[in-house]
Amino acid sequence: MDEKNPKPVAPDSDSEIAPEHREYLLQRHGTFELDPVPAMDDEDPYNWPAWKKHTNLVLVAFHAMMCTFIASSIIPAYRDISLDLGVSMDKTSYLTSLQIAIIGGAPLFWKPLSNRFGRRPIFLISLVGSLVCNIGCAKSPSYASMAACRALVAFFICPAGALGSAVVAECFFRKDRGRYMGVWALLVTLGVPVSPFIFGFVAQRVGYRWIYYILAITNGVQLILCIFLSPETRYIPGSPSSVAGSGFRQEYLTFRRIDPTPLRLYEFIQPLTLAGRATVMIPAVAYSMVFLFSSVMTTVEIPQLLQEKFHLDAQGLGLQFLSLIIGSVLGEQLGGPLSDLWMNRKTRQSGQRPPSEYRLWLSYIGFLLSIAGSVVFLVQTEKSPSGHWNITPIVGVAISAFGNQVVTTVLITYAVDTNSTEAASVGVLITFVRQIWGFIGPFWLPHMFSSVGVANSAGIATALIVVASLIPTALLQWRGELWHTKKQDKMSA
Repeated sequence: MDEKNPKPVAPDSDSEIAPEHREYLLQRHGTFELDPVPAMDDEDPYNWPAWKKHTNLVLVAFHAMMCTFIASSIIPAYRDISLDLGVSMDKTSYLTSLQIAIIGGAPLFWKPLSNRFGRRPIFLISLVGSLVCNIGCAKSPSYASMAACRALVAFFICPAGALGSAVVAECFFRKDRGRYMGVWALLVTLGVPVSPFIFGFVAQRVGYRWIYYILAITNGVQLILCIFLSPETRYIPGSPSSVAGSGFRQEYLTFRRIDPTPLRLYEFIQPLTLAGRATVMIPAVAYSMVFLFSSVMTTVEIPQLLQEKFHLDAQGLGLQFLSLIIGSVLGEQLGGPLSDLWMNRKTRQSGQRPPSEYRLWLSYIGFLLSIAGSVVFLVQTEKSPSGHWNITPIVGVAISAFGNQVVTTVLITYAVDTNSTEAASVGVLITFVRQIWGFIGPFWLPHMFSSVGVANSAGIATALIVVASLIPTALLQWRGELWHTKKQDKMSA
């Protein structure tokens, strides 16, 4: 098993909770019907006050956003970087593709270390490393040195982008998991469009190197806030860190090994073994295909398709990404809070919590909107007259982003719910699949546009989402409960 000493699951009956434990839960939460059941310990993150959980979640989610935020930050400045460093536009775009690939693979290194030493030390190291390397990017005199610094930034900044699912699972009860998983997932998604939206203004007004300085300053502010407001969420009952007392020094200034279990080489590839579980791999592939067409394609190809066609400057190009922001924020309301409401309403009606597969009904709305938005974007991009800005492609981008965010939150929450003791590994694998597919996409998407045409490419996008996302998810909804029940029985045996 990936995570040692997992949290206890909800008991089958009230009698399984000791009287003093029950009294503690009633005082702390107002109920003892909790899933999972927290330890009788104030240091258990499940027992933290709401403000502490929410503050930590915001910091971790913002840290996760910085992964995609940094990767897409230079998109409005491709032309400026190309001229300054004397390289082609295609070669300049590799500075983004490089980070996309590393963000997918590097969490395999960080995840075992975070299990042993905790999430907090890894996040702090992440921010220090990213800050230093962003300054290196700003000072880089050549393409090679800038590419090397960008690679190091991606290596350091990536942990929260993959381990955020574990932080949510370690702090929030199952009944609220969709809402809070959605906060993390939304910010990961928003990093892609918010960055070029902001830095289009920066690139045009003060020069593209200030993009890197602003990123470094942001990392510095994050570091200060995390030192004082982001405590450790990795909790093992009975470990030295859980019995050494509380207080500011213990929670924020003390660093020690949390899990004494010897570190094995196998653990650095263990998340990849979850590819054999349908309840993880199907959501990962289905989500990644939608993410490619509803986030990566629209983000990477807007400079190629719309900037040249509508003669946009860096500032005007950045404004096109506002559609992605609006669509993602609206989509999260359905994928997050409403999906929890959907599950909790079924619980009240039937008297017991429905299987996790019941949440998947909402994903079909996301698939259909992703398809519709991609079709509108591609078809209207080709039909729009050159030199005259047209809003219709951007409306398609917003619709597609709405669908992508629904799919993102619903599928990630489902994968974590059905593999809750391995939430960190689930997040690492999903990030790996998403980023690698997102890295490959920009290499073949332009060839697709030139071979079959931009409008006709909508048919290929639709077919791939149906075959790789919608149909497998329907199969998962049909057989998923049987698959993960068998897996749990085998593990308990």
